[in-house]
Amino acid sequence: MNTPRSAPSPLSDAPTGGCPVAHGSPVETDGPRIPLHTAEFAADPHGAYGTMRAKYGSMAPIELAPGVPATLVLGYQAAVRILNDPEHFPADPRAWQDSIPPDSPVKPMLEWYPNALRNSGQAHLRYRQAYVAAIDGIDLHALHATVETIAIPLINQFCTTGSADLIGQYAFPLVFEVLNRMVGCSAELGARVAQGMAMLFDTVEAARGMEMLSTALLELIALRRREPGDDVTSRLAHHPAGLDDTEMLSNLISFYGAGIEPQQNLIANTLLLMVTDDRFGGNMLGGALSTRDALDEVLFDDPPMANFCTSYPRQPILIDNTWLPAHQPVVISLSGSNNDPQIRAADHTGNRSHLAWGAGPHACPAKSVAYLVVQEAIDQLLDALPDIELAVPEAELQRRPGPFHRALAGLPVTFPPSPPMHIRQGATRP
Repeated sequence: MNTPRSAPSPLSDAPTGGCPVAHGSPVETDGPRIPLHTAEFAADPHGAYGTMRAKYGSMAPIELAPGVPATLVLGYQAAVRILNDPEHFPADPRAWQDSIPPDSPVKPMLEWYPNALRNSGQAHLRYRQAYVAAIDGIDLHALHATVETIAIPLINQFCTTGSADLIGQYAFPLVFEVLNRMVGCSAELGARVAQGMAMLFDTVEAARGMEMLSTALLELIALRRREPGDDVTSRLAHHPAGLDDTEMLSNLISFYGAGIEPQQNLIANTLLLMVTDDRFGGNMLGGALSTRDALDEVLFDDPPMANFCTSYPRQPILIDNTWLPAHQPVVISLSGSNNDPQIRAADHTGNRSHLAWGAGPHACPAKSVAYLVVQEAIDQLLDALPDIELAVPEAELQRRPGPFHRALAGLPVTFPPSPPMHIRQGATRP
């Protein structure tokens, strides 16, 4: 579809013939692309964003996986413009996905599914309405108590030892058990879901991860069609949109994908900030900065989904003096855009204008749920063990490679041993 040309616009859908192509344009780039799938990128993504911005401006040619070219959006204003323009930048990848190797590790993560995340127009609206209704039915008061009932037994497993890996022993089991409760999933099914999802995000054995994930969730869907409850799966299954099993599966995968990895990484990244930055451990103007301040700083500086919100232009399109090719992924660098020097202030405490939750019609509908889970998880841990310190120098912490997430491989800490806690009365399972 061509747009009217009665007025100049920062977006142009004109063909590329006869038009200048900006230096460093991702269209038919001759030079090497920046790989986002390497350990080197995972170790210093902000350095890579700076290098890309200096060389290419707000649009950089990248490689998501071997043989998978894409464009990374590093400019905040350009990112907002793209996220709010689904007509020119639809989320449907079907015109693209057959152009990459069938065994590409990122294909299961990016290919089309019948869910809200991977569709546009009326299909997106139908899926989105069911998805939002399922999430809006979550009782936030009960969820607060659920996190406590899960957090305290996890803390009790290591609080007497004086050391722990806060990802493997706390953040990971906490977030997937909270998600299991929200979707009405058993612990056994949930463990299979979590393992499959981790394989997808790591882009290691992603196809097997998708198979493992799908098998477990189809069992859950069949159960909740027969025995509905007060949970996300039941609300999806019985919504007026009439989702079939395949659509149910795809939307549940999206829910788990938005919950397990991002929340786990947000907990870990925020805890790392809080145990290494004196602003969160000592007094500042009569009181320490809050967990919510730390969360928003991490969401600005180091969001758990660093590069995501992928779209696929229907036609070559000009933005920020750079031509973007048709049917090739345009990936929003949520981290790079948040750190765009053109919009950064010296102090952004309390500023929540970051893009960590996305923007536009595909913005995260579970922001309140995620904030609650992550903040409560952190507060429960630090209330129980306020003197946590890193067990190794921060420079020795390892990051998991992958083009999409900002994920620590582990978060080893030490603390004075503490006796086990009791769950307060009234903290009941929903």
